[in-house]
Amino acid sequence: MGTILIVDDDPQLRQSFEKLLTTEGHTVQTAATGEAAIKLVQTNPPDLVIMDIRMPGMSGLEAFRTIHDLEPKVPVIIMTAFGTTETAIEATKLGAFDYVLKPFEIPEVLTLISQALNAGRFMRSQIEIDMTPERASGEAIIGKSKAMQEVYKSIGRVAPTDATVLLRGESGTGKELVARAIYQHSLRAQKPFLVINCVAIPETLLESELFGYEKGAFTGAVTRRVGKIEQAHGGTIFLDEIGDMPFAIQAKILRLLQEKSIERLGGRETIPVDVRIIAATNRDLEAALAAGRFREDLYYRLKVVTLWLPALRDRQDDILLLADYFVARFAHELDLDNPGITAEARALLNTYHWPGNVRELANAIQKALIFSRGYPIRAEDLSQATGNDQGVSVVPDTEFLTIIRKWLRQELVSDSGENKFDTLVDRFASVLVSEALNLTRGNRSRAARLLGLSRPTLQAKIDKYHLKVETLVKADDQSSQ
Repeated sequence: MGTILIVDDDPQLRQSFEKLLTTEGHTVQTAATGEAAIKLVQTNPPDLVIMDIRMPGMSGLEAFRTIHDLEPKVPVIIMTAFGTTETAIEATKLGAFDYVLKPFEIPEVLTLISQALNAGRFMRSQIEIDMTPERASGEAIIGKSKAMQEVYKSIGRVAPTDATVLLRGESGTGKELVARAIYQHSLRAQKPFLVINCVAIPETLLESELFGYEKGAFTGAVTRRVGKIEQAHGGTIFLDEIGDMPFAIQAKILRLLQEKSIERLGGRETIPVDVRIIAATNRDLEAALAAGRFREDLYYRLKVVTLWLPALRDRQDDILLLADYFVARFAHELDLDNPGITAEARALLNTYHWPGNVRELANAIQKALIFSRGYPIRAEDLSQATGNDQGVSVVPDTEFLTIIRKWLRQELVSDSGENKFDTLVDRFASVLVSEALNLTRGNRSRAARLLGLSRPTLQAKIDKYHLKVETLVKADDQSSQ
């Protein structure tokens, strides 16, 4: 949730927006002119500005320039009733987060607002490094182990440069936090920082999202659209899950790295772009190279500087430190006194192998804190939070692993499919997403939190695996009868 400033000379539109966004849990400010908007930004900077482009007095573009100079990390969404206006496009090129055409669809605008608020939060929230649990109230990179000390040194060495950085490591090791720490300590810290998740965006939309498109490039392209890379001119682009980027788009990223330029979809104009690329993946890129799924030339362009983030099992000394940090942080967010963790639970934390790494640990602590009802977190709370209701041990069940291994062996020897690894991973992922949706009775936001995913990433997986949420919930209801 955030504070949103609506700037439009139409009182009915301001009122409608205020009612809609307040219902969604946001705090809303309104202004009828660009001058009034600037005064509000000066006295009480919002988290997001939604602004009409044509207003009496100061134009939306003039007001945008001033607001952008005052608060460069506050995202601005431009509204316009003129689909072919060059002014809205110009505003986007100057740093506006996006623009929407009036009249607009409410679900699409709400999605855009959520994306803009997240982008603003990424740019503004400081990533503390090696913060003590007692000071925990925000996001931080925690750890005193030798492996994490090397990560801190690497961030310090690479941040002041413009070198391309490739972050590698298992899912849940904190790659996004490290990317943001590099950005915040870089010479581009006052410029845009945009995150593109190469998995969350469908392949058919990813190219236009990154590079934009010209009017008429495809059916429905009624106006030119500036892509995220062009919007981030002067700043930093974080390409998350780049190991899953479609092969055809990899060539365009290679050109960006080599020539510092792009072309919009359907266009012939070469557009110079000054952006720094930070990429991340949990994939085995070397295996992808051998299988022909990742370009070798892009691989070497990306790995100018490679930072390997250690798995949690390889930094055992940090587990209790991280647990204390998450208890303090989530207790603060839930407005609770810090209840602490019992000795039995602390011992249990060190016996679990944490396959989901720091993300899994954070989720487990958050759930355990809720289960504990304000009392010290017990071993039983952790067992329940990690999905083992036996309350004895959270170590993976040996019999279960035996069954899984037997099934995997049968699948592996059945045929030598070209994409056998991805096929098997997708089958597991499909079941995992289905179960999360069943547990939450189809509530996508809650299911996303259970899985440690963003809601857009969850929706992308629902679409990818062709899951019917209503069907899943209905089947779960029948099985419980």
